[in-house]
Amino acid sequence: MSEGNEPLAMKRRPDWAALVIALCLFAVAAVMLWDVSHMKAVAQYARIGPATVPTAVALGLIALGIWTAFEAWHGDFPEREHQEIAPVIWIVAGLAGQMLLLKTAGFSIATGVLFALTARGFGLRKLWLSLPAGIALSFVVWIIFSQLLQLLLPAGPLERLFF
Repeated sequence: MSEGNEPLAMKRRPDWAALVIALCLFAVAAVMLWDVSHMKAVAQYARIGPATVPTAVALGLIALGIWTAFEAWHGDFPEREHQEIAPVIWIVAGLAGQMLLLKTAGFSIATGVLFALTARGFGLRKLWLSLPAGIALSFVVWIIFSQLLQLLLPAGPLERLFF
């Protein structure tokens, strides 16, 4: 018996979600190493080239994958909280709304929708308040980036009304 009244076998059960994360880390590292292996060398005499950093990152991901798999197999991860799915859906809907509206409605309105739905996902139920606030904040960001910094952001009817 281990500490408490749980048998040792119950305490050391593998964490399957963490094992899946470890497999994903290995998969990302494998894709990076495969991609690096197909890079053409710019200069053969240079020790550091365009493949150096991606290789180091891939090796780091492999190390993290091994560490995650080891910890998962021994059940050393703390118990996770229950995941609420509704806030995640609100935030993903905001991201989808922004992507769908960006070219037609412009940056300010699309990002205002993202702001409002993300605020709803975090618990603010007043969409009538967060949507105009998000559009106003996004319009200020659009002004800063497009007018002051001269960067090209998608303009919609609101932006064309003023500029």
